[in-house]
Amino acid sequence: GPMAKNKTLDAVKKCLRDFPLEARELYLNKTVPCLEQPLSPLEFYREWIGPNKPCVIRNAFGHWPALSKWNPSHLREVVGSKVISVAVTPNGYADAVNRDRFVMPEERLMTFSSLLDVVEGKVESRGVFYVQKQCSNLTEELPELTGDVEAHIPWMSEALGKLPDAVNFWLGEAGAVTSMHKDHYENLYCVITGEKHFILLPPSDRPFIPYEHYQPAVYRQREDGDFDVVDVADSDKVPWIPLDPLKPDLELYPDYSLARPLHVTVKAGEMLYLPSLWFHHVRQSHGCIAVNFWYDMEYDIKYNYFQLVESLAGAVGPL
Repeated sequence: GPMAKNKTLDAVKKCLRDFPLEARELYLNKTVPCLEQPLSPLEFYREWIGPNKPCVIRNAFGHWPALSKWNPSHLREVVGSKVISVAVTPNGYADAVNRDRFVMPEERLMTFSSLLDVVEGKVESRGVFYVQKQCSNLTEELPELTGDVEAHIPWMSEALGKLPDAVNFWLGEAGAVTSMHKDHYENLYCVITGEKHFILLPPSDRPFIPYEHYQPAVYRQREDGDFDVVDVADSDKVPWIPLDPLKPDLELYPDYSLARPLHVTVKAGEMLYLPSLWFHHVRQSHGCIAVNFWYDMEYDIKYNYFQLVESLAGAVGPL
């Protein structure tokens, strides 16, 4: 009867509550460790990729010309006339929940020079601009810059036995924020100038992270400079995390108080290994430039187990 049903549900909820706590006791670090140099492919696989744990790696790309070359005047000279895809939002939040909608940015085509005019404050502009198109935009839109970085990270390609699926270029204003989400990639995130601040949550904290389903929409800037939110017609609802880890609403999402976010700042010349399925929220210093390498993850037993926790957490709702 209903009593037995409730008892079963309570038992499942207890398992989901205990699971993240056990992960912390068993294998997770309380902070994100820093390696002074890259490891051998085998050691890196053994200590970080296999256990699915993040780390910062120093002295991993000191030989890239980009570190000394990529300043605004050089970029204007080399790619100033190139047309790139830029995400424009009223508030800096691209791909994020706004009230009862999942709102994506306006994708605006503009020359690299006109983007730099905005970033350098030479042009007044309403809205927040961020180069964040994750379609391997470095190789696709800015091939002139590929000689200044490596096409892949040799020890990572060796460790994983594959080349990256995508190499992305990121350049944004300080107001541009990436809302909390996860990816099915092993991610090596290399900061070239400025710094990025990450908030990270392990996949095992999934039971404490709220998901809801939202009608997708896009921002569109009007002639007068204000932004409209325009629904995407005939589209399925999108599952997304409504919670803002910078100011979590614990009255609305009390379970999140049990999560243990890790904070890490990645400075110019440093690389973050962001393991697959880790939740991450990202901010940056103004004009920060970064390049990241996305290697497809192995859809192995770990993935299989994660999907189980994901579907259980989705099915039982708040704990």
